[in-house]
Amino acid sequence: MFSRLIGNEEVKDALRHLLASGRMPGSLLFTGEAGIGKKLFALELAKALNCRNRIGVEACDECSSCRRISNSTFPPFTNADDNKERLIWSEHGDVAMVRPYKQIIRVKPMRELEREANFRPFEGAARVFIVEDAEYMNDQAANALLKTLEEPPATTHLILTTTNPTALLATIRSRCQVIRFAPIAAEQIEKFLIEEKAMPASDAVLLARTSQGSIGRACAGDLDDYRERRDAMLAVLKALTITGNRVQLLRSAEGLGSARDRADYEESLAVLETLIRDAWALQLGRPTETIVNSDLVDELGKIATELRSEKASSWLSVIEELRGTLEVNINKKIASDALVMRMAAA
Repeated sequence: MFSRLIGNEEVKDALRHLLASGRMPGSLLFTGEAGIGKKLFALELAKALNCRNRIGVEACDECSSCRRISNSTFPPFTNADDNKERLIWSEHGDVAMVRPYKQIIRVKPMRELEREANFRPFEGAARVFIVEDAEYMNDQAANALLKTLEEPPATTHLILTTTNPTALLATIRSRCQVIRFAPIAAEQIEKFLIEEKAMPASDAVLLARTSQGSIGRACAGDLDDYRERRDAMLAVLKALTITGNRVQLLRSAEGLGSARDRADYEESLAVLETLIRDAWALQLGRPTETIVNSDLVDELGKIATELRSEKASSWLSVIEELRGTLEVNINKKIASDALVMRMAAA
């Protein structure tokens, strides 16, 4: 049932309305940030379309059809070529998925989807094909999908999920009904982590506030890694505001410059930005409940007393400018030293 899914009540209402109307579109495009439940909603819709004992318009979650779709994990194939070339079938004979392999969706699984989409349901009322992270389709795969979208059989439904709809062909977007997913409220994520994951409240609060509305990111988060990264970035801010020691500032920047790769480096920059925004919010007199790193409110408060809005704004601008250059291969140590020196001069 949709009620078991967290957040996005408007999406639930929209899908219930489509099911009740009996005019479910042949193609849907689920858009929104990573980890907010797009695939779970797609599977729940597949259950509702194939449930043998619907409760109203929703899945019963008890019949064999519902249970098999619920139990589907879509594990990768053991053979790399299979991951490139084949649909991944669920435990239900009418529900399958295409997902990227090494950030590419190639043409062969899309051609298999095109062929399978023309068959009548094997055991349920509808065939449902989920294309996960559809923005990773190469040109051939996208063109193969277009053929399926042009004339989908009445008993076939395609659900595309994406974090970047603009990366899809306009002709694909125009053939899909778009369903937009919003970030999940921090309070809902916090409640889930405490009740379903038995997480200590203090950890749940921090993960919920740093997850940017993504329950997937919250569940996968490593708090020890985050706190270690945060301590290094907090040292940068203290050197910029409280001590004013340039030598200490450059030493603090070493942790930023020693990042393993681009993703690791960008994550540290994101943590630095979050700390700046928190300190700026305190400087502006915002409630502590709005602070992401609320467990550091005392230390951030000391930084806030030395912070001006103009400086905070300038710092965020230079960090974003650096993040914009990460597409090219930069020397992270030199870039980090230059960043903190620019921030010191702001």
